[in-house]
Amino acid sequence: MAMRVSTTTDYGLRAMMDLARRYGQGTVPSADIAARQGIPGAYLDQVLSTLRKAGFVRGVRGPQGGHALTRPPGQITLGEVLAALEGATAPMECVGEPSSCHQAASCTLREAWQRVDEAVQGVLSSITIEGLVQRQLVRREMYYI
Repeated sequence: MAMRVSTTTDYGLRAMMDLARRYGQGTVPSADIAARQGIPGAYLDQVLSTLRKAGFVRGVRGPQGGHALTRPPGQITLGEVLAALEGATAPMECVGEPSSCHQAASCTLREAWQRVDEAVQGVLSSITIEGLVQRQLVRREMYYI
């Protein structure tokens, strides 16, 4: 079974990591993010709008405008961003919405899916955007050695 992540989420996470690498250096133009990450500009604008509405990114208009993270990247988890971009991430609808299944109260499969969901949420909440950026930097350094 593969967990499917949408292109929107992939682009959103790449944009968040790009902004994290430049955290504290002012705003970053979306065109620069799009060029570095290989994301179509119009698509990136939609993704950044979602991230702004979720409170992860702030936008500044004008010639010196761009985007910046609203919090330090070490305080933003992969799980938070995934939830904002994907919505519910439970493997089965009954995990998040027990009322969606008339067997939920006695279903052992639901119990198993709950355990899977708890494990996934535990991992997602333990990974920060800063941690992803740090690992990416280490891998790039190892590649060039």
